[in-house]
Amino acid sequence: MTSTLRALFGACAVAALATVATAETTITVATVNNGDMIRMQGLMSDFYAKHPDIKVNWVTLEENVLRQKVTTDIATKGGQYDVMTIGTYEVPIWGKQGWLESLNDLPASWDANDILPAIRGGLTVDGKLYAAPFYGESSMVMYRTDLMKKAGLTMPDKPTWADIEKAADAMTDKAAGVYGICLRGKAGWGENMAFLTAMSNSFGASWFDMKWQPQFNGDAWKKTINTYVDLMKKDGPPGASNNGFNENLALFQQGKCGMWIDATVAASFVTGKDSTVANDVGFALAPDNGLGKRSNWLWAWSLAIPAGTKHSDAAKTFIDWATSKDYLALVASKEGWANVPPGTRTSLYENPEYAKVPFAKMTLDSINSADPTHPTVNPVPYVGVQFVAIPEFQGIANDVGQQFSAALAGTETVDEALSKSQDLTVRAMTKAGYIK
Repeated sequence: MTSTLRALFGACAVAALATVATAETTITVATVNNGDMIRMQGLMSDFYAKHPDIKVNWVTLEENVLRQKVTTDIATKGGQYDVMTIGTYEVPIWGKQGWLESLNDLPASWDANDILPAIRGGLTVDGKLYAAPFYGESSMVMYRTDLMKKAGLTMPDKPTWADIEKAADAMTDKAAGVYGICLRGKAGWGENMAFLTAMSNSFGASWFDMKWQPQFNGDAWKKTINTYVDLMKKDGPPGASNNGFNENLALFQQGKCGMWIDATVAASFVTGKDSTVANDVGFALAPDNGLGKRSNWLWAWSLAIPAGTKHSDAAKTFIDWATSKDYLALVASKEGWANVPPGTRTSLYENPEYAKVPFAKMTLDSINSADPTHPTVNPVPYVGVQFVAIPEFQGIANDVGQQFSAALAGTETVDEALSKSQDLTVRAMTKAGYIK
């Protein structure tokens, strides 16, 4: 071989190595348009500095739309996404069906044992972790301390529904555009039905009895929905049947809600820079009725990898970064400890700096008080606090959510909504073979 040829081949080899070294893998991440996920997208310079060979394409969607799109994609093996933001409902079902990759091989530095047991358990099937929690949550009462003081009332740390009704009535001043309570009304299994299912637990209701017979024709559900509709019609904002998490968050931040019972993750946003009432917010456990169950849920928005992705290694690298201890420290350094994604790691709640955050303890207490294996007053054949962990639940609860949203809007009576919910659930469960 001549020196010219050797030089030519050498140059080609160097060029090939350079191409390999700079080859860029693009992964597509589907996520929900909640504040913590939006914040993460603003911190991607840290990820790119550490992983210049990976590019992230974001698909950010409203909650109901996200659920529909990722469910369709994974069930049809569409392959649109390399990382999906899914929750405690989907993970065990999809993991058992072989639709998700195990994350048991995340680096030791990720420290799986640091994940809160209640959160980790909901994302694990047969010893395999199928999703990494980005943030964990329960639900609690967020309330205006100034309006409570003005009304001459004190919010108990462990309120009852009677306490909530009394406070909502006292704080409502419709002439001033202040409504005593804001609750989810937007139809969807993860929107109004997440709230109403958790609420119903405290009234002694359940989706099914031990023989999988639907229970919407019972007194407990009737009392739940009547209490909800009456409370919202009397003390809630107009158009409440269209309001989900983000809509109610905006109302509370604008000073239009005396109380809001919703996800604990909202605490950093109602006390943050975008809130006009940031200095006048208190927190309490979700209410009960003295039956032994509070109306709080358990959830984790988590990152998972659909089986069959062509970019598994890059996807795991991204998940490792986004759900790590280092990411929590990054957010704290940029935004302060109050804005760190909550509810995932034991070490966060052992951190003395985080302990100073006013809602830290209430969030942890709410998470720890939720029991997915015993969610209701009476025994049931399912697990899940604000959902029923069966594949059919998503479709059924979307339909039921439409009925209860209609009852709130006044286009159906409560009795009509309950009757229709009972009939459609019986049909669906019969078709699925749960009942005959």
